[in-house]
Amino acid sequence: MPETIKAAELPIVSIFNDTYRFSIPDYQRPYSWTTEQADELLDDLLYAADQASEFSESSPYFLGSVVIIKKDDEPEAAIVDGQQRLTTLTILLCALRDLAGPNSTYIHEYIQSSDNPFAGIKGHFRLSVRERDSRFFQDNIQTTGKMQHFIDHPPPDLTDSQQRMFENADHLWKELMKVDEGRRDTLTSFIIQRCFLVVVSTTDQDSAYRIFSVLNDRGLDLSPTDILKAQIIGSLEPSIRSDYTRVWEDSEEHLGRDEFRSLFAHIRMIYMKEKARGELNKEFQESVLRENPNGRTFIDEVLSPYADAYERVALPSGDGRNKVDLYLEHLGRLDNSDWIPPAMEFVKRNPDEDSTLRFIRDLERLAYGLFIMRADINNRIRRYARVLRAIEEGQDLFEAGPLQLSHDEQFDILQRLKGPIYSQLRVRRPLMLRLDSLLADEGVIFQHRIVSIEHVLPQNPPEDSEWLEWFPDEDERNDWTHRLGNLVLLSRRKNSQANNREFGRKKHTYFMRGGVTPFALTTQVVHEDKWTPDVLERRQAALISALKTEWRLD
Repeated sequence: MPETIKAAELPIVSIFNDTYRFSIPDYQRPYSWTTEQADELLDDLLYAADQASEFSESSPYFLGSVVIIKKDDEPEAAIVDGQQRLTTLTILLCALRDLAGPNSTYIHEYIQSSDNPFAGIKGHFRLSVRERDSRFFQDNIQTTGKMQHFIDHPPPDLTDSQQRMFENADHLWKELMKVDEGRRDTLTSFIIQRCFLVVVSTTDQDSAYRIFSVLNDRGLDLSPTDILKAQIIGSLEPSIRSDYTRVWEDSEEHLGRDEFRSLFAHIRMIYMKEKARGELNKEFQESVLRENPNGRTFIDEVLSPYADAYERVALPSGDGRNKVDLYLEHLGRLDNSDWIPPAMEFVKRNPDEDSTLRFIRDLERLAYGLFIMRADINNRIRRYARVLRAIEEGQDLFEAGPLQLSHDEQFDILQRLKGPIYSQLRVRRPLMLRLDSLLADEGVIFQHRIVSIEHVLPQNPPEDSEWLEWFPDEDERNDWTHRLGNLVLLSRRKNSQANNREFGRKKHTYFMRGGVTPFALTTQVVHEDKWTPDVLERRQAALISALKTEWRLD
């Protein structure tokens, strides 16, 4: 039977219905969206819903595309691409449903179909996630009225994908609780009626993956910078067009296509000082080019100097030759690049190396502070926008103001550092590498293809082990397991069997390679004879003290 390919722009009301019965095959990767991406989705939807004066056919909101394998006469649809978006959208609808009161029944129709005994139809969930998470997702999120209990009493021992589901449910629920009922109803209507997905459907798996590859091959896309180049270079007088084309293309070639696009996104932020809401080329024209309408001036006074600043702060040499590069290496490990625009702006205005070092050091302190506090994208953007304004206005950045952490923020950071850091999946690795750099010789940068985090005291020690002799109290053992003092860095993959070895054997055969370990954090542990609560207390206090001193946490 020949393959059939169809594509259609469909609203959610036409997707979460009996036409489709979505499922995520087990071979797909686990659910991995974080609260960062879930929050961005919610924030964008709330903004779009607020901006829409009425739900008209001329103002659809596109959520992207999904690729599915589906036969024409059957509702079953296996998701090849788009599972993260559809799963998060389902979590959002479930939260809106459980907060909707009497209207919850209407919203639930987009989450689960109803039984129809006369038609011989048994109700089913519109989306079934991978089999290993399916029952968990149904029982705690998709079933009516379950979400609040789930958030208040999360089950223990969650897998990584289940932890992401819990964190996003918890975050979306709490954010929606801040929104009044009328605005939640408006948001729900907007999602169902005015949010569209491009559904690409094929009857053949090979065809589905070809489509997926094309949709995700960024090399084939016309970049926003290509569009801007045509506009800006095209506006120049013919006599200088060739020279400025060379300047533009030299910068693009030097940085690389992806980095060049990032440069334009960061310049947009420097001018607009707010989160991106629309297409890059459109917002760039509305902000940057409106202030710099002359193409020659734009290239000479904006593009070229910012390209130099971007290369300095976002692409450091990594050779550890100076302290600025060391701090930039630390910043580069964070899970966001929102710190780059203020760094670019300061470096562009202050080429002096001593001033740059002072600024980058305080920026690194702020960025890691926001990172540890898990500030969402909106709070980060607002904070860095304030830093940008302070730079532009010539304010004193180093005594007080937006570059500095408040006393409340310092207290919050310290409390989080004292808690179960290992449970903070996105935080733990950059934080431990940052801490290791404090303990190592100044200027040392370790580059390892594999860096993993291991517990010294195992998460599930054997019943007849010395671990239980040293930690007979289960509550005390559980309290220490995920804290900073019990964690080490390894330059190898984790080994679940080696993890439960006795302390002496574990540190010499697992923590070390060839009799040495490259990480100062791990070397400290290797020098211990026992691993008792007293040792952990001492180590935890020393590690927190090192960070407290480095980041000036009062």
